[in-house]
Amino acid sequence: MTTQALIGLEVHAQLLTESKMFCGCPTDFGAPPNTHVCPVCTAQPGVLPVPNQRAVEMVVRTGLALHCDIAPHSVFARKNYYYPDLPKNYQISQYELPLCENGYVLIDTDSGPKRIRVRRVHLEEDTGKNIHGGAGAASRIDFNRCGVPLMEIVSEPDLASADECRAYLQKLQLILRWMGVCDGNMEEGSMRCEPTVNVIEPDGDGKTALVEIKNLASFRAVHQAVDFEIERHTKALTGGDETIRETRRWLQAEGRTETMRSKEEAHDYRYFPEPDLMPLAVDEALIEHIQGETPEGPDAVRERFVSELGLSEYDATVMTQSVEFSGFFEEAAAQAGDAKAVANWMQSDFARLLNETGTPLAEAKVTPARLAELVKLIADGTISSKMGKDVFEAMFESGDPPSKIVEDQGMSQISDASALEPIIERAIAENPDAVEKYKSGKKKALGALVGQVMKETKGQANPAVVNQLLSQMLDN
Repeated sequence: MTTQALIGLEVHAQLLTESKMFCGCPTDFGAPPNTHVCPVCTAQPGVLPVPNQRAVEMVVRTGLALHCDIAPHSVFARKNYYYPDLPKNYQISQYELPLCENGYVLIDTDSGPKRIRVRRVHLEEDTGKNIHGGAGAASRIDFNRCGVPLMEIVSEPDLASADECRAYLQKLQLILRWMGVCDGNMEEGSMRCEPTVNVIEPDGDGKTALVEIKNLASFRAVHQAVDFEIERHTKALTGGDETIRETRRWLQAEGRTETMRSKEEAHDYRYFPEPDLMPLAVDEALIEHIQGETPEGPDAVRERFVSELGLSEYDATVMTQSVEFSGFFEEAAAQAGDAKAVANWMQSDFARLLNETGTPLAEAKVTPARLAELVKLIADGTISSKMGKDVFEAMFESGDPPSKIVEDQGMSQISDASALEPIIERAIAENPDAVEKYKSGKKKALGALVGQVMKETKGQANPAVVNQLLSQMLDN
């Protein structure tokens, strides 16, 4: 039997606002429990919510980045359910009239780009956090997160594998960070993912019941849990076993899911328009304002790096791993006049030193102008590529301009033929075996002579000039 997985992803992204969705409490992560709370976010009697305009603008910005239609008229709704970390016994969310609909995300797959449809992007508030265990084996609640602005991004079930899920999440994380709306840190809970999975028989009527997976704190966990559920559903469908619509939790230590509860449907939440909030009106002037603040997206920048700067698809993808990395590269490439050389430095020595030292790009002592200067010093023959690596490490350490490092350490490359000729003549005289091999047709023997010259000049001789002069002397 042929089977096909249908996977949709619900992603909750905490917006990078300074205050909560409906009150002025701060949103800082890691504060002591229940210190970022007030009567509004803890639902004390008589309080009224006031929407956070910046959060609304961030959702619209994301919707534009995901190619969504922006609704001119949007409504908040009450999502009713009881749970200890929800003090109002309802969550303010959106249901029938979300802010953004009908978008898409492009992901790279082995068979080429694939468009994953985005059903909706809406705005809501977060809940508190239940903390189990500890002294007296009690359960406690931290309301610091209660009321924090959340953006929910819901895809259509267009994903067909765990690999595609990971690619989608990584791309979405890149876009959210690029747009400056979410830090995307899954380990801190600021980006959370809940896959929905079932398996169908494409050529028949067979299908399994829809399952939602909770408790996923990393890309790796999402990949493993989705893989597990696809295998479980496939075995059930091919074996004729019954499945039920349910919510399951991922047990990382055991590498499996287990049942949490039967899965709710929309009517179970008894959605209705939030009576304490007016409908949101998003006019063209606001959309134009947000568009003016929105940076060019990573896909567009990558395409431009390929078409205008001549980078390969791979290099362009690496250069657009973040908006900061992209901006650094573009500025350095413009000044150096050699985009490929700049890309090579950024994805090799620069990336290695940033990782080894744990230095954020924004704090690096290497600037775009100084990287461009280094590229020019190599291009004009002042130093060799090998010397350039030493200069770059010194530049990364000190922040000095590469020209100063070259001058201070006497690293200028020797390209003057009159200075090199006596050294080359000595190398020829002192290495008759290599000379004889070269003249007998073994051209690789030239390398031994070049090495001798480089040794005597402490690596400062220009290898291209040395090769040229040696060939001329030996061939005459």
